[in-house]
Amino acid sequence: MGNLKPVEARVPASTYRLQFNSDFTFAHSAALVDYLCELGVTDVYSSPVLKARPGSNHGYDVVDHSRLNPETGTEDEFTSFASSLRARGMGLLMDVVPNHMCIASAENRWWQDLLENGPGSPYARYFDIDWNPPNPKLKDRVLLPILGDQFGRVLERQEIKINYRAGAFHARYYETELPIAPRTSTHVIALALEDVRTRLSESHADVIELESVVTSLRNLPARTETDPARVRERRREIQAARRRVERLVRESNDVRKGVHVALERTNGVRGRPASFDLLEKLLDGQPYRLSYWRVAADEINYRRFFDINELAAVRVEERPVFTAVHEVVLRLIKRGLVTGLRVDHVDGLLNPEKYLHDLQRECAGAVGRAGGAGGGGVVDDTAAPSPDEDGAAGAGGSVSEAGVRGELPFYVVVEKILGRGEELRREWPAHGTTGYDFAGALNGIFVDEANAAAFRDLYREFTGEAVDYDDLVYESKRLILRVAMSSELHVLSRRLERVASQHRFSRDFTFNTLHDALAEVIACFPVYRSYVRRRHTSVSPEDRAHILRAVRAAKRRNASLSESIFDFVAAVLLLEDAKGLGGHERAERRDFVLRFQQLTSPVTAKGLEDTAFYRYYPLASLNEVGGEPDHFGVPVAEFHRFNRARHATWPHSMSATSTHDSKRGEDVRARLDVLSEMPEEWGRAVWRWREMNRAHKPAREGGAEAPDGNEEYLLYQTLVGAWPLEETDEAGRAEFIGRIQGYMRKALREAKVHTSWINANDEYERAVSDFVRAVLMPSEGHGFLADFAEFQRPIARAGMLNSLSQTLLKTAAPGVPDFYQGTELWGLTLVDPDNRRGVDYELRRRLLASFGEVDQADERAAFAAGLFDRPVDGRVKLYVTSRALAHRRARRELFRDGGYQPLAARGWRAENVVAFARQLGDSETIAVAARFFTRLDLAEPPSLRLAPGVWGDTSLALGAGAGAARYRDVFTGAEVGVSEDENGKVLRLADVLPSLSVALLERVG
Repeated sequence: MGNLKPVEARVPASTYRLQFNSDFTFAHSAALVDYLCELGVTDVYSSPVLKARPGSNHGYDVVDHSRLNPETGTEDEFTSFASSLRARGMGLLMDVVPNHMCIASAENRWWQDLLENGPGSPYARYFDIDWNPPNPKLKDRVLLPILGDQFGRVLERQEIKINYRAGAFHARYYETELPIAPRTSTHVIALALEDVRTRLSESHADVIELESVVTSLRNLPARTETDPARVRERRREIQAARRRVERLVRESNDVRKGVHVALERTNGVRGRPASFDLLEKLLDGQPYRLSYWRVAADEINYRRFFDINELAAVRVEERPVFTAVHEVVLRLIKRGLVTGLRVDHVDGLLNPEKYLHDLQRECAGAVGRAGGAGGGGVVDDTAAPSPDEDGAAGAGGSVSEAGVRGELPFYVVVEKILGRGEELRREWPAHGTTGYDFAGALNGIFVDEANAAAFRDLYREFTGEAVDYDDLVYESKRLILRVAMSSELHVLSRRLERVASQHRFSRDFTFNTLHDALAEVIACFPVYRSYVRRRHTSVSPEDRAHILRAVRAAKRRNASLSESIFDFVAAVLLLEDAKGLGGHERAERRDFVLRFQQLTSPVTAKGLEDTAFYRYYPLASLNEVGGEPDHFGVPVAEFHRFNRARHATWPHSMSATSTHDSKRGEDVRARLDVLSEMPEEWGRAVWRWREMNRAHKPAREGGAEAPDGNEEYLLYQTLVGAWPLEETDEAGRAEFIGRIQGYMRKALREAKVHTSWINANDEYERAVSDFVRAVLMPSEGHGFLADFAEFQRPIARAGMLNSLSQTLLKTAAPGVPDFYQGTELWGLTLVDPDNRRGVDYELRRRLLASFGEVDQADERAAFAAGLFDRPVDGRVKLYVTSRALAHRRARRELFRDGGYQPLAARGWRAENVVAFARQLGDSETIAVAARFFTRLDLAEPPSLRLAPGVWGDTSLALGAGAGAARYRDVFTGAEVGVSEDENGKVLRLADVLPSLSVALLERVG
């Protein structure tokens, strides 16, 4: 890198997330730059932009890391978009996916080469494959669980056919195309030769040439050969043979006909089972084994992204893989087009800390070569080198520990879900997380914790089930290990068995007992994963606490298993090696620990987020990624402690309220939070609705209902959260019903109680779908819709006020506020794909433009009040968002570096307000937001304004040291003076929030 002068990374003041796909391209985004700039956004935060599986609507299924996705635009179009941002002083964060690739498309040339050449492929080490699994039939082969039925049935239905193209042969199964290994293609070529000989003499040049091709292919180096020289020879000979076959087929009618006859014979004849023997033999000779998709859970031998067969994990810890995965990213950074990165699923990496060190070093080098373009920075390469371990990217300077705690060369945030009490590792060279932790803390202060017991009692009575949440999470994780990831657990158990055999005190542990003990420890693991590194000689205090907690819980739940087995597992995980072990044996133990860490994360994600969250929901707004459904509400004091700690340790971490992975959009959650204030009214409503809708549940065998009580309770919450703000026509009603039906189908399958993705119960799903339609279709004598609408109306109103308060607090709090596409207006979206629908930016552009007419302070108050009086069109949220963002952008230093001071409320309505100050030198901004609106008097509907006199004597304490000052509200332009009472200087809420529910006050004197 040379001795490059350190430069501070560009830290965004705010980010706006865009989801690219074929319907929203780089050209579309370029047209939005002026709008986003006017909105107050400083940095765009993009979904992955590399070549993805055709038709992808999210970009996380990358098939080619060497180029941008042509469905979203060309590199020139991307350059135009990024350059437009740069010209306005805006930055661009790119989402990178270093964990996995999509293997369902033939466009993934790495995977296709591996399928053709097996362990001898240069890309064999790019993927995490067990080439010697328990099933001997899979030795040196990859299991491909892509068939929709048993192999024999698929074969004899002629669903698999061999095709010829450009000198090579391929197996085709519907849209999936797989290569035929060159040596095994001689089966087909030999049949073609046999046919050609019936028309041409043995001495004919075409016959001789075809014989020569067969000989050369049969003499290829074995596909298990990994010696580089032999691998090169093999690839060279394969290409030569293909060119010869292609020429023969192109120039010889006899050879072309022979190939056609050979393919007909190989592909068999339907109704004649014996005719498929040739095809079966050919497929059995491949470096892959085709199988029924249900086999995956038990026998798959490549590591996946969670339990998704189409997404194979890549070994980014290997230097060639790291370089290839980041080829385009680093090129764009070097060109000054990308100024920050978001790392997807960091817990899936073998060594997240090492990866981040390598990433910072490479980004620093790219920025340095670009001359600091784009606001990035570099580090002096005299910094201490990062340890070259775990096969990670090799030598070179890295960010020093001082750099981790101070300035980093490039802005990087990680997608990391933190458990209760867990902190992001301070030694990681990143700026923080993508903000799930903030979303949980912020949402929690709008949930009335005083009503926790009432809600749990109602939930238990309505569903008829008494659920212990910790037990549910444990059982859900055990379910995932049994039905979705049993193969991964089996492979890990085999590793543990080898470790146990190393020493006389552990060699008598059987595979089955080790397997069971390991499953229990994983199911009891309290966080997503630990972070032990290969060369560590001890584990961190945090990891030790998590491991011991998991082992203690596993022992408690399994009194019939010997504690010595759990003690052995704990010793291995804690790096407490038995005496007398050699270097190879210790390395095998470390490898087990690293693999263990990579398994606990997906098991927790699938068991918690995609199972337990769909089984337990006393208040569904708590069931969010990074959230805790059993943690009912967050005290304001705890929220302030969270922000203070964040400001001290991770001041540039992102602050999210909605993401592409959200279970519910922020406005849906804000509505559902209102229910926490009114357990009695909510309870009476759901019992009433159950009786009203009982007739829509037809009798089923055994007396079971569809939906059951738990699912019906979820449905009513979902309707409260997503109900349209305005009356809809027949088409709008049909669309809404379809959205709710789609959501309930997904929720049912994720819950895995009556149906699942693996074993879909069509009859049950249809019954629930019919119930949804019957409930939501108007009909005579059915009073549910009118009753529901009357109940929901004030909830929607209070929910909008909650949303405005959350928007303000997010924008002003420590961290980088992130806005998911379209959420500057009301967005009553549910889980994906519902939250990935197109956004009407023309509407937003037009509404934002209308604000430019009220620049005068004396006009602003009346204009803002008018927006609160007519909230349905969403302009009031757009106004709060744009004004707060513009203020933050204009005072970047204050919000980036300024202190955080909670402001305590006193008086009649003290519990109804949350406030804090951001201070830097003489500059100060105070954010004030109301909450618990069912207890506050409001103006007549539909207005969101507060009624006069609502605050009484409530005030915010500024502290004894506060100076005389006045503050101007960013939203209304009104000035507020500081008052004084017996406890010191205060701001009276009657002055700060006379009619609006939010204020952003800037000190003016």
